[in-house]
Amino acid sequence: MAGIEDQLPDADVDTALKELPDWRYQDGLVTVFKTPTAADALALIAAIGKIAERQNHHPDLEWRYNRVFLRYVSHDAGGKVTSRDLAAAASVSAAAEEIGASAQPERYPALERHK
Repeated sequence: MAGIEDQLPDADVDTALKELPDWRYQDGLVTVFKTPTAADALALIAAIGKIAERQNHHPDLEWRYNRVFLRYVSHDAGGKVTSRDLAAAASVSAAAEEIGASAQPERYPALERHK
């Protein structure tokens, strides 16, 4: 488990994202993977599940036909990004590449700000 002391400074997250082009920062690490078919999306979700169990770190995930929406934060570190999130994102990107998915991080929904 991570703690508050494991939170990464914004500058470190920005630097790490240069090595993770499939992801962007939006209140956590977020992306959308588009797969050729809905069955491929389900295969990606299964791969993500295996990664999550192996790393003991689980993303917020949503499936819409041939797109998988993902968000990683460390809830046990105050909802901030930690090195566990970066490692998980890298592993998921590798799994997505094997399945033939393309990253579309710009399609991740913008946060709605409540006034």
